[in-house]
Amino acid sequence: MNKNIKLAVAGAVLALSATAANAGIVIPAGDWTLDIGGVVNTYATWTRATGSVVDNTTGATLLGGALNDTGSKTASNITTGLLPNYLSVSGTTRQNDLDVAFTISIQPGTSNTGALQYKDTAGHATQENRQAFLTFGDKSWGSIKLGKDLGVYASDAILNDMTLLGVGGGAGVLAGNTTTLGRIGTGYIYADWKPQITYTTPNFNGFSATAGITQAWNASTSTGRGGAAPAFEGKASYSFAANDVTGKVWVSGFTQKVEKIATLSGTRDDTSKAADIGANVNAAGFGLTAYYNTGEGMGTLGQLLGGYDAAGKARDSDDWYVQATYVLPTKTKVGLSYGESNLDGNSGDSFQSLTNDMWTAGLYHPLTKHLNLVAEYSDVNVEAVGNSVTGKAKAKTGSLGAILFF
Repeated sequence: MNKNIKLAVAGAVLALSATAANAGIVIPAGDWTLDIGGVVNTYATWTRATGSVVDNTTGATLLGGALNDTGSKTASNITTGLLPNYLSVSGTTRQNDLDVAFTISIQPGTSNTGALQYKDTAGHATQENRQAFLTFGDKSWGSIKLGKDLGVYASDAILNDMTLLGVGGGAGVLAGNTTTLGRIGTGYIYADWKPQITYTTPNFNGFSATAGITQAWNASTSTGRGGAAPAFEGKASYSFAANDVTGKVWVSGFTQKVEKIATLSGTRDDTSKAADIGANVNAAGFGLTAYYNTGEGMGTLGQLLGGYDAAGKARDSDDWYVQATYVLPTKTKVGLSYGESNLDGNSGDSFQSLTNDMWTAGLYHPLTKHLNLVAEYSDVNVEAVGNSVTGKAKAKTGSLGAILFF
């Protein structure tokens, strides 16, 4: 299985004790060793929405109320969860004293309702392509990656999220190949899948670091756009094991110049930036995870989404979550987590603060070495405190399904 599917599985196993294969289908092929791996998952979800967030100036409902264009406040979907269905082919070889590897993957959707992007004109889910990258290096000096893969910044936040094997939030309005949200936007910002050139150090007794350049994103809620310079991302982590206690501590950072942001008197340039810190500890069947992020012009949910107001001023934001899990004698893992994502309005902005929070309770049972049964309940709350945009909206989601790794 390729590196980031392994990372995702490792994060899920660490957080959930759900079992998964350490590798996919391994095939020797001349100088190469090929690894075919992937994920298949499907969940039945039921969501009920109440309340609304309203623009009091125009009377428009911005959030809450109906979940879809039929006007219904309830929605049921059969769809993928936070992880998409996944098929990847990786290859590794050792040539001229270098470890050389590649990964190419595709992500076919489950549902034919096709929400948001990744759908055709008939509403059917289409194919997504998240990975296409190569790496080369040596354990003595590290490795270099070129291509599209999981972003560096905030990647450990999602890899330690217990809803990685489940659904989390967003099931009522997202169905198809977009996946659900897990805890994205209610505890951490999405790392996303980004074109990049990055360098990773060797492992120094548990310590390692990654740094590089990634594709610049455009800022939303303005005419701002990524400039000629790329984004810069980096992270450092330390993994430890002592007696029966294992864990990991990490920090990461992000910065990107944004050009031609619309203001009341023209345009301006600015720099979006963010930093985070997190930790995961496991002992005697218990697992604890804590995470915190802060940003300027970073927005929430996706990077740079909502990062600037209509006057071109950067908004401050922060995200955090805590998570506790325990493995029962039946090998079923019980998990409970809570998190928030907060976006601050500026003077004269349409809101003073916007808060998204979510409670999630989950059961994750390894039916076989590769197959896990999952049941989750998530309660999402959105609250906007005026100026002109005010209100509260809720979405409660229950889900049942299964996820298979190979």
